[in-house]
Amino acid sequence: MKFRNPSLIRRLVSSHAGRIAMVAIPTGVVSAMLMGGVAQGAVPVSFAISGTQFKIASSQLEGTGFSQYSGVAKDAEGGEHAVVTANIKDATLENLCQSAVQETPLGKVGILIKAGGKGTPASAKDLQIGMTGLKGDAEFKNIRIGVDASDVNTKAKGSKGDFAQDSDTISIEDLKQDSWSTTASVFTLKDMSLKLTDGSEQCD
Repeated sequence: MKFRNPSLIRRLVSSHAGRIAMVAIPTGVVSAMLMGGVAQGAVPVSFAISGTQFKIASSQLEGTGFSQYSGVAKDAEGGEHAVVTANIKDATLENLCQSAVQETPLGKVGILIKAGGKGTPASAKDLQIGMTGLKGDAEFKNIRIGVDASDVNTKAKGSKGDFAQDSDTISIEDLKQDSWSTTASVFTLKDMSLKLTDGSEQCD
């Protein structure tokens, strides 16, 4: 299942429960699913982030064309949030999980999205993530640490003078990540499932 146009999400559900889910989605999971804009970095921001972070987990991430540098993400009220911007030209994610929780007039409402199981990982092109935390066992090939952010080996670049690192490939096992934004030019989710929850089910 490929997402290229944000209008697709409006056709996902039409029930009352579905409309409640749409209230929860602006926490950031829509950005993670649709990958329609760009995160903060040298690339101009095309959307305001929500006021809530979301979680991403994957049993195995494999990527080529990697860079990482500091950045700032802005919310709809103009508030700025410090992030680490990570770019991956081509990525695959096994057992991908995305979750977010939002306070609503009905109480806590969560959304849980899973994809990339059954031996067919999710994939993304021109992946860019604005995150605040990451855990996992990582391996980098041909890594450069301390490169200027304006001179990293990816199309998206940071500001001149800022600290950055890049590598030809990146591999992360048991990935766990807290994010403000996630974008890509194409994001393919195999065997995707979307579930409305009470907020207790999250990607751990």
